[in-house]
Amino acid sequence: MNTHRYACAAAMVALVALGTGRSAEADVKLPNIFGSHMVLQRDHANKVWGWAEKGEEVTVSIDGKSKSTKADDQGHWWVTLEPMKGPGPYKMTVKGKNEIVFDDVLVGEVWICSGQSNMQWAVQQSNDPDLEALTAKYPGIRFISVPQVGTQEPQKDFNGKWEVCSPETVKQFSGVGYFFGRQLHQTLGVPIGLIDDAWGGSACEAWIRREILEKDEKYKPLIDRWVAMEKAYADEKDGKAPEKKAAAKKKANQSLEGMMRGNARPGNIYNGVLLPTIGYGIRGVIWYQGESNAGRAYQYRDLFPLMIKSWRDEWGIGDFSFYWVQLADFMAEKAEPGDSTWAELREAQSMTQKLPKTGQAVIIDLGEGRDIHPRNKQDVAKRLARLALARDYGVDVVHQSPTYKSMEKQGDKIILTFDHVGQGLYSFDTPNPVGFTIAGEDRKFVNAEAKIVGKDKVEVSAASVKDPASVRYAWADNPVCNLYSRDGLPVDPFRTDDWKGITADAK
Repeated sequence: MNTHRYACAAAMVALVALGTGRSAEADVKLPNIFGSHMVLQRDHANKVWGWAEKGEEVTVSIDGKSKSTKADDQGHWWVTLEPMKGPGPYKMTVKGKNEIVFDDVLVGEVWICSGQSNMQWAVQQSNDPDLEALTAKYPGIRFISVPQVGTQEPQKDFNGKWEVCSPETVKQFSGVGYFFGRQLHQTLGVPIGLIDDAWGGSACEAWIRREILEKDEKYKPLIDRWVAMEKAYADEKDGKAPEKKAAAKKKANQSLEGMMRGNARPGNIYNGVLLPTIGYGIRGVIWYQGESNAGRAYQYRDLFPLMIKSWRDEWGIGDFSFYWVQLADFMAEKAEPGDSTWAELREAQSMTQKLPKTGQAVIIDLGEGRDIHPRNKQDVAKRLARLALARDYGVDVVHQSPTYKSMEKQGDKIILTFDHVGQGLYSFDTPNPVGFTIAGEDRKFVNAEAKIVGKDKVEVSAASVKDPASVRYAWADNPVCNLYSRDGLPVDPFRTDDWKGITADAK
């Protein structure tokens, strides 16, 4: 894992009160999201901020232009730079009673790489790590990693710095993030800045400001669970908890303390990881998360869009692009149809595409049944890059997986029609598609026979189902399925019914 990020996290404790602590000092200071080798977002009015003495005049200069302001009563200051084309390099000077100089500043495209462990998974843990490191000679790609700090106290800064992509620096950086950035850099020929703030095992609710969740009645059971744990933790610390044996008491204290500082407590990652970066100029976000919320997949239908909307609201730059990776295939393959929390989570992810400027990379063919961390991060990143290249940069590339559009019942068969099929549907490796199941009104699914009957159509049937009512495709934790577009993108797993799922009541 990214070991240097864990080491940095310990140093972060001293930064809890940084915003107020710095306001009393005479020196102008900036958070570490700004620094030498950083990339500023091109064609964007970039905000620059920091701390100084109350009323102190601060001037930020770059590329022959300057913006000045005065620190407010709390010692906070900020300016907004005029949009720049780039690419640089430039020198940025920040001057108050002292002067700070940032060298080798580029202007290009900036993306946040976020989520849980599959985004955190480093280049050195991905396929061909030796070859990838040897060829990582891209001085136009820069990256910075945010340490994993879980707290209910809003943070103003973090311990980190921008680095230039090289065979030495790339190894510890996010594999998906780097491969995504590399594809953009090679295609667009502009500098790329990548901000990695992923945290393995993190729950979606930890990435959202807690007050937002507390105001919404549908998340009351979730908040109530945490309030109970917080009370238990406080009682343990204050000696008010029921008497226990020494070993049990120590274990309980450690467990609760870990949860209080962990990656699932509502608002923890928002405060400790995301908040210090909010406001920095970006083009968008790539996201790989959901495994930790699979047991509450129906809740994720609302929770994930809420997270995206809250981030956009707080950044204050409109609906920036937000692209995510759908859960891969994982766990044991099963011969017979059944329920699946992971299938329901994938469905929730697909439903989130109703939000503007969002997109999904389907990777139902890239997982590893025995490992939740598939090594093929290169193809994951390429599918994300297709979305960004097509939608953000106007590049003519296929970028969307085929998706279910409609069904028509014809006797004992169901004819499915798909959108976004490109050159047409294609079954990999076998003459006919596999991965389809079918059921009547009794809701008892059986494996189905399927065949492609048109550029965008598939016929599905089963001898034992004379009056079919629903079809599902790739509806399993680790489905055996092989339907693609001829352009090489797998069909998005789906179901034609809306029958109540197994996570529907999970809160």
